[in-house]
Amino acid sequence: MRRRMLAAALACTLLAGCGPVRTEPVEQETPRAGAPVIAYVPLDDRPDNAERVVYLAESLGYELAMPERDLYRTRLDGQPPNENGTQYGDRGALYEWVAKQEAAGCDRYILSLDQLLSGGLVSSRAMTGENPVTLSSGETLVEAELLTAVIDLLAADENNRIWLLDTVMRLAATTGYGGFGLNEYNALRTYGMAPRPHLEGTDLTIGNIVADYPLGADGTPVPVEAEEPLPEGAVENYLASRERKLRLSDAMFQALEETADGQFRVLIGIDDSSEEDSIQKNEIAYLRAQLRQGDALLSGVDDLAFKAVTKLCLEEWGWEGAAVSVQYFGGTEDRPACAYDYQPLEAIVAEHFDFFDLTMAEPGGEELAMLVLTQPADPAAQETYINALVQCLNDNRAAGLPTILIDAGNGTYGTAFHKALTDQAELGWLLSYAGFLDMAIVTGTALSHGVARYAFLQHGEQTDATEQAFLRTLADSILKDFCYKNIVRNDILSFVRNDLSGNADNFWMPDIDRVSILERLEAGMAAAVAPVIENLERSNFISSLSATREYAERGWGGVELTGYGFPWDRAFEISMEIRLGAFTEPHKALLGIYYK
Repeated sequence: MRRRMLAAALACTLLAGCGPVRTEPVEQETPRAGAPVIAYVPLDDRPDNAERVVYLAESLGYELAMPERDLYRTRLDGQPPNENGTQYGDRGALYEWVAKQEAAGCDRYILSLDQLLSGGLVSSRAMTGENPVTLSSGETLVEAELLTAVIDLLAADENNRIWLLDTVMRLAATTGYGGFGLNEYNALRTYGMAPRPHLEGTDLTIGNIVADYPLGADGTPVPVEAEEPLPEGAVENYLASRERKLRLSDAMFQALEETADGQFRVLIGIDDSSEEDSIQKNEIAYLRAQLRQGDALLSGVDDLAFKAVTKLCLEEWGWEGAAVSVQYFGGTEDRPACAYDYQPLEAIVAEHFDFFDLTMAEPGGEELAMLVLTQPADPAAQETYINALVQCLNDNRAAGLPTILIDAGNGTYGTAFHKALTDQAELGWLLSYAGFLDMAIVTGTALSHGVARYAFLQHGEQTDATEQAFLRTLADSILKDFCYKNIVRNDILSFVRNDLSGNADNFWMPDIDRVSILERLEAGMAAAVAPVIENLERSNFISSLSATREYAERGWGGVELTGYGFPWDRAFEISMEIRLGAFTEPHKALLGIYYK
């Protein structure tokens, strides 16, 4: 009877003209003329390093200048090469692009050294020795010379502010690139995870680190265990790639010694790692010892650009930090959140708090909140953990407390958590959300976007263009995680493997019907996103938090997804375009559903 009464009340409301307002998606506003420009050389062409960085920068009132995509694109084995005839980015053209930005008067830069020196992240894991770069003038430079040329070029203008992004090479190279297969990946990742001799003090030198690469903690050679024999030279090439990466990182710090204080900042990400005292341990210790004031070395790689954009803006705005309450649900925050982390989740969060000048606050004394769902300590209590988090999120929403949400469950909750959020919470009201990639990356992504949005609401000048860009950052995170990762991707994997007899990690080896895969993606996403988009279209978002303006909200308009694609022609991730309708007056809640 009660359900019938509620349904009748809802029907009367709809008939009275108080139904949900959906504005039709339109072409998006462009950044305002004269917006400050950030020249950006991406790590590669995946969405987290390309379009999502554009969204973030534009949501903060900046324009992101980027080279043509072909100049920084990665191609897997068997795929058509780039215009430069390789699988990796065009390092010479990228250097010349940076020089053009400098000649045009740009004074903000975020530059991936893996791209500039190696042609991208994947290539940086495979290159060995010196790989000369030929410029259009015919001049040839080895990587260390190219690095020095970039730094000298930008150091000449004291007004320049530059973030250099670098990485600690992960425990194994990339499957499906340079002939590297799954057998090699598994064997070399296990090889890299083995503890090495512990170096410290004056013994912590590059020479000693490299000399100890093949040795275990007891000083004897680490055995290589593989299901099938490895190709000749596989281990030697792996160690040579590590040495090359480490020496280039060291060359960067040496080249920065003569630059002005504060002009260059270095942000190093630790790529896929392990809780063990792995081959990375001495590398990390060495690089940490080279850090200067303002530099940082943090877990996570695919979130490096997010962190750099946010930090650059915070420094320009005179950010003084914020007090944040953190609540974990699931009970495993004291351990690594997945197999690719080398620190407990709490430690990764604490390091990112330091980076963004955040302080831990008790509930009730915070400026904003962060809620984290961890893997379940008690698998039988999954529903309890989910319900407690959703209730806390809704309490924060009722109190108007800006909230960052992280799913660090690493897939253990399936679709249950996402369904509960979609059915019971107002997704579009969040400051930020992340849950798609490895947990270290998820932490940096959520905090970058959440802190950036919070600070911009206090210090920035909102326009329709900045607000649309913000909503795209949030929608992109939610829709890809809720709908693709845990629903549609499983169908694509099955379709490619079972129906097409293909390789879900590379649609070109063997060459399969990629049109049918895209059609499958479009159909699957159309069904999966419907309830989530309905939630977003009935959501409000925080539009003001500044000291001079009261807390205020605006309503989401329509949300439309187009332009689906697989960036690397593999099933792991997708790209898509997000079109939004005009904002509305704040939606009102009726029976738990938001209407105008």
